[in-house]
Amino acid sequence: MDGFLHTLDILMFAVACICLLAGFPVAFTLAGVALIFALIASFFGGSVTLGAIPSRIFGTMSNETLIAVPLFIFMGVMLERSKVAEELLETMGRLFGRMPGGLGISVTIVGALLAASTGIVGATVVTMGLLSLPTMLRNGYSPRIACGSIAASGTLGQIIPPSIVLVFLADQLSNGYQIAQREMGNFAPEPFSVGDLFAGALIPGMVLVGLYLCYQLFVAFTQPHKSPPMRDDGTDGPTLSQVLHALVPPIALIIAVLGSILAGIATPTEAAAVGAVGALLLAGYRMNEEKPWPVYLAVLSLIVMLGLTSFMDLRVARNEIPTGDMVGIWVASASCAILAYGLLVSLYRVMAKKVLVPVMQSTTQITCMVFVILIGATFFSLIFRDLGGEELVKEALTGLPGGALGAIIAVMLVMFVLGFFLDFLEIVFVVVPLVAPILLQLEMPNGEPMHPAWLGVMMAVNLQTSFLTPPFGFALFYLRGVAPPSVKTTDIYFGIIPFVLIQILMLVILWYLPELATWLPKVIYG
Repeated sequence: MDGFLHTLDILMFAVACICLLAGFPVAFTLAGVALIFALIASFFGGSVTLGAIPSRIFGTMSNETLIAVPLFIFMGVMLERSKVAEELLETMGRLFGRMPGGLGISVTIVGALLAASTGIVGATVVTMGLLSLPTMLRNGYSPRIACGSIAASGTLGQIIPPSIVLVFLADQLSNGYQIAQREMGNFAPEPFSVGDLFAGALIPGMVLVGLYLCYQLFVAFTQPHKSPPMRDDGTDGPTLSQVLHALVPPIALIIAVLGSILAGIATPTEAAAVGAVGALLLAGYRMNEEKPWPVYLAVLSLIVMLGLTSFMDLRVARNEIPTGDMVGIWVASASCAILAYGLLVSLYRVMAKKVLVPVMQSTTQITCMVFVILIGATFFSLIFRDLGGEELVKEALTGLPGGALGAIIAVMLVMFVLGFFLDFLEIVFVVVPLVAPILLQLEMPNGEPMHPAWLGVMMAVNLQTSFLTPPFGFALFYLRGVAPPSVKTTDIYFGIIPFVLIQILMLVILWYLPELATWLPKVIYG
């Protein structure tokens, strides 16, 4: 019977992959295939716990960590509609355009800034494709260099926090880490959180941006005809005030969100709420810059509240409250009132400009899509485990030659190949829960116990390639949709090859320097 169930496991995974490649809806494919094979196993006497499905779904939907997902999505969509990306691209293009490869460098820098403030690949690629691609082509850029730069820079939102991919990866790795520690005899392990993975991904994300910039400069100086300076059209470079006007808002939002997480002021979910509020205030400011004071006061009150929560105890449900804390509570209450006023003004402005409703619709659609896939994947992984799939995966990974090296290379290869055909969500929800508990019992290349942050960053960099690899790379679709007819599809496909190789190089660097991903989490969280 065990051999038959293992056969069902393999067939179940194969049928799911075939159905996904055939174009069936992801969530219903995962849940439907799991249900069919659960019924087959039950018919032949297998033990399948379908009764656990409702509790697993309830546990998923009540997970406080995942509340950050719709908030980050709202933040990204609101920033995209508030024209932050357009101003950044225009300003950075004028700032760097006069130097060799300057337009490519500006695209990479803007992609990194948008990644750390929006994290939405589709919006970033489409915006940069509409605004930067015609300018790059008009100034003599090679279509392959231009398309590759835009597509690769747009996918930086998958590795640079705050990223939705990192939120889901951290959730799955946290569960796998708990299982791995229990199997190793540690029944009270230290928790692994989204903040740990955000901290772990920050330095590798910056290194990846640096590698992109090095490639841009290498092409500019070795093949100047492919990446020339911007032609002189008689316009002056941006003034300092224009640069600050474009850079300060997104950088301030990045500091508010990431800084509050890394400083321990807020959890990732609370920081996501800060980001959503900040994005709304920024949109309200952009809708009417002639009357900025309500937004300025709201931002100031938000800073005051974050500072008060860091240094004072603002709980009111106490028998005795010291005078200093009482003053802080009154100041925080006044700040809340001012913030509410600024939010109401911003809401009115974005509603008057007919921006709020499309933003809410997009946020709802993306969130529903993600969580329906998550529920289907939960169903799939539970049935897969009941059929003995976890033991099958463990035997396959531990039996590979090379120990930890062989197991990790095998998993990375599987994820890389699946990225050609599947979305990152399916890979995160199906593959990661199966392999994480086994990999997290192994050692890192430096001989230390496997750190979940290092494994998560390795997976995140690998998953980033899924947006760039044909035939189903979403960044390629987005760019093809907005590229002019003169740009061939082959130009887009060949243009991303150097950047995919850079991402693979980043995986090699992380293998030999795991401290890039583990140093910052250890410093911040011990």
